[in-house]
Amino acid sequence: ALVVGDVVGHGLHAAATMGRLRTAVHNFSSLDLPPEELLGLLDELVARIDQDETADGGTSGPVSGATCLYAIYDPVSRRCTVARAGHPPPALVRPDGRVDYPEVPAGLPLGLGGLPFETVDLELAEGSRLVLYTDGLVEDRERDIDAGLALLSGALERVGDASPDETCRVVLDELLPPRPNDDIALIVARTRALGPDRVAEWDVPMDPAAVGEVRAAVVRQLARWELEELSFSTELILSELVTNAIRYGGAPVRVRLLRDRALICEVSDGSSTSPHLRYAAMTDEGGRGLFLVAQLAERWGTRYTPTGKIIWAEQPLS
Repeated sequence: ALVVGDVVGHGLHAAATMGRLRTAVHNFSSLDLPPEELLGLLDELVARIDQDETADGGTSGPVSGATCLYAIYDPVSRRCTVARAGHPPPALVRPDGRVDYPEVPAGLPLGLGGLPFETVDLELAEGSRLVLYTDGLVEDRERDIDAGLALLSGALERVGDASPDETCRVVLDELLPPRPNDDIALIVARTRALGPDRVAEWDVPMDPAAVGEVRAAVVRQLARWELEELSFSTELILSELVTNAIRYGGAPVRVRLLRDRALICEVSDGSSTSPHLRYAAMTDEGGRGLFLVAQLAERWGTRYTPTGKIIWAEQPLS
């Protein structure tokens, strides 16, 4: 996920509000929420902050003009899902150097409430650069935002196939005024893709006997990736997740293994029931599956999809 946001104003109150929103974004993102739902929760949070300020008789006033852009990039499908709440649109630098601003519905600034946020799915070629920024970079007292966006496009076109760090340096050198009157944030992220040689998938029949076949197939795949040292823990994780999907979930059940900077195991099924981590009593026959997964994996979580859910677990490669 990539996120950039802005709170209008300066001083202690604006800084404290930005800190609260940053913490909220980190917490909400750990829930694997889609961008429009995350912005909806931020919108409610800003409205509550305003209500608290009013109830306490605060003199700083409401958080008017808090904006945010949130994007999630999937390196397997190369799909980037973007939503924004009153924030300037992202710039996209394609591998051939062309620059454009994808059409992303603007939405209302955070805290105004009442309307849902919309998302846009962008399919990005490998090696594209996604540029996120605050309005202080492209707008000031001497130029409107359209002129600033044109200057940003020109700078991005001239920078060529530079690294993200070099792209930031060139853009700031060209657009940063001598005495900025607003805070400026700039993020440049280059996309990469996970090729088919780093992804393995299996369909799983709704039969408990299929768990053993999946375990054997995964062990063979880890051997091809020269990750035999992760075989034992991965077998246990997948055994628990696949068994739960067959027993409590719905068809279709699928297993996906991703070799990225970590080894990620995903088990998807057609049910949206929410799994919960709990401590089983000594006399309980079950209830220890997710506890075991949590002990073996560095991180794990649940991501809901239009057709069900995905439970994933991540293990470090070393």
